[in-house]
Amino acid sequence: MDTVEVSTVVYLPTAEIYEFLVDFPRYAKYSKYLDEVRRDGDGTPGTNYDLVFAWWKLSYTARSEVTDLDPPSRIDWQLVKDIDARGHWRIEPEPESAPEGESDASRVVLRIEFAPESADSGAVDLPAFVSIDWVISKVKPKIKAEAERIVERIVADLEGQQRDVELEIHESPDSV
Repeated sequence: MDTVEVSTVVYLPTAEIYEFLVDFPRYAKYSKYLDEVRRDGDGTPGTNYDLVFAWWKLSYTARSEVTDLDPPSRIDWQLVKDIDARGHWRIEPEPESAPEGESDASRVVLRIEFAPESADSGAVDLPAFVSIDWVISKVKPKIKAEAERIVERIVADLEGQQRDVELEIHESPDSV
């Protein structure tokens, strides 16, 4: 499995961040390539989300499912078709990172695990002479960049203003 994990500190309590993150359909406004999110369910485990992506000449609808919720600290999900992928949002209290005069700070972590080799080559209608391996090689770095962009934009929305966000990025293998 390849892994991308992005984390940063948000100057709010964990419960407030959790309530914001569990509202998954709003993610479309944070992503450059995610055009729409459709929900089937009430947001609890078993809820499915169709994620409509568009990039280059390709469009693709991924279906994810909420697999577990542990309020206010964790939201687990997995993709349920075409590629083996899963991940979670994790929110951990980190009051020692609060700015002077403030008491609330939490570390927010977005972790994505995926197996590129499990991608169903028939899932995307590819142009002539374009292989699924080529598409995967181009998409892998975009996953990292999107994770960064989403976390930065969520922090701005949560805190009510944009600021320089220090992101910690961990990835494996090193070629992601």
